[in-house]
Amino acid sequence: MSAPACIFCTLIAGRAPVSIVESDEHVVAFLDAFPVAPGHVLVSPRRHVESLSELTVEEGAALFASARRLAGRVRERLAPAVNLHLSDGAEADQEVPHVHLHVIPRHAGDQVVLDLPGTRRTRQELDEVAAALTASPD
Repeated sequence: MSAPACIFCTLIAGRAPVSIVESDEHVVAFLDAFPVAPGHVLVSPRRHVESLSELTVEEGAALFASARRLAGRVRERLAPAVNLHLSDGAEADQEVPHVHLHVIPRHAGDQVVLDLPGTRRTRQELDEVAAALTASPD
């Protein structure tokens, strides 16, 4: 299943040029057309899925297994370190509404910018958020 206007669905279906690094029944990994570093790869489910929470367990496992393999290859062949990045939703700066995990090669002194860490929070604030995210017993 694909979304008609989704560029990732178009690439995954082979209807536009794409540099595929690896693929299996659940995911396709391809080079980012707008890389922040040479070797910047996107790992995406084959099925059109806009949010991480919509992935099946199998798709999620395949997504992270592919990212793990690619991170290893990047570290062996291109760069000494890797960032993994996933934006989930427009407010998180997800530009293409199709789940994708970035595998970003990193070098000392490169120009890649990630705006972390955030602002230090109190233990009470952290505990309140933890309580809101803790699963309720069934």
